[in-house]
Amino acid sequence: MNRFRMIVALALIYMVFAILLNSVGTVILQAIVSFGVDKPQASLLELFKDLTIAVTSLLVASFLPLLGYRRAMMLALAIVGCACTLMPLYPGFHTTELLFTCIGVSFALTKVAVYSSIGLLTSNKAEHGRLTNTIEGLFMVGVLAGGWIFSAFIDHAAPANPSWLNVYWLLAGLCALVIVLLATSQLDESAAHTEKTNSMRGSLLEMLQLFLRPLVYVFLISAFLYVLIEQSFGTWLPTFNNEVLKLPNAMSVQVASILAGTTAIGRLLAGQVLRRVPWYVLLNICVLGMGALVLVTLPLAEHVVARANVGWFNAPVAAYLIPLIGLLMAPIYPVINSVALSSLPKPSHAAMTGLIVIFSALGGTLGSRITAIVFSRFDGIHAFYFSLIPMTLLLISLFLFKRETDRDGTMIPVKVGLAAK
Repeated sequence: MNRFRMIVALALIYMVFAILLNSVGTVILQAIVSFGVDKPQASLLELFKDLTIAVTSLLVASFLPLLGYRRAMMLALAIVGCACTLMPLYPGFHTTELLFTCIGVSFALTKVAVYSSIGLLTSNKAEHGRLTNTIEGLFMVGVLAGGWIFSAFIDHAAPANPSWLNVYWLLAGLCALVIVLLATSQLDESAAHTEKTNSMRGSLLEMLQLFLRPLVYVFLISAFLYVLIEQSFGTWLPTFNNEVLKLPNAMSVQVASILAGTTAIGRLLAGQVLRRVPWYVLLNICVLGMGALVLVTLPLAEHVVARANVGWFNAPVAAYLIPLIGLLMAPIYPVINSVALSSLPKPSHAAMTGLIVIFSALGGTLGSRITAIVFSRFDGIHAFYFSLIPMTLLLISLFLFKRETDRDGTMIPVKVGLAAK
């Protein structure tokens, strides 16, 4: 019963941070109209979030077992809950920057703690894959819910109205509820401790020693490229819908949430597909399909003319096709993470997750920044076409990842949610 309670707590905290992290696209759109900032300045919110995640992970991830995973999650929720209460009390772009800084710090603590806790709550690679895939799928459910939650607080008649900031009272309340759940749950963390992890010096060495494995390099490059692509679409799709497809602000956010929905469905179904398809084959099909969808869909988004009373039944076709890329992106991140983490000793999970978070954050920041610059200087069509470059590089890195996995006898490819290949 306690194990189930702890798994529920992990899922809920991940969903809360899914709402907060992926609200950056919505907040960028609203900051432009409410606070009068331009696109490059608004894109700095991604920088405040992701670079803070990277720096925090580098500083604390390797010795987080010293603090304790459950306590780390409670601390993270307390930090971000307080930041949420500041948004409606002191509205402004600088407060928004502070919020995303706090989100970055808190998510770094949370992701390392959650991923490391998965190793403590599972006993083999198959269980690890199933729980990882489920929690990542629920993360995307949180992203989907977040789009609708934020859009419900946007004034349809006057998008610049700061009433949308009241959503943060709700989010602060959710943080408090999950803190209570974690406080009343128990987690046996003894398996996460060794002589190395019980000292800061030893924990840092644990992280540095991971770089001695060539497979780790290739894996981190793959994670970096994936997040670069994901954040390019996830962060800027609301603005793309608004400026390129000429949809109203609230509807732009709602339509963008389809991307989260398709990604959630894809991740929850990934385990079933991988019963019959090897992980490497599936991921290659997914990346090639993503590129094909971009090439087919973006021409449909060109020359869209603004219309009065546009709604769900008369929106441009591209508005519904672009989010389908989520189905194809869905399996990539959980698969490569589970392959790497489930093959390492449990005391190494915190250090490895720290590296994953760092490189994912850097990929997210770079992807959003590049998209913002291209979007500002050219248009959203060219910004999304740019994603074809990292997609090509991801195909190469996946090939190298598979090759190194086959060479490394201690790291055997696994099927997410299932047994090893």
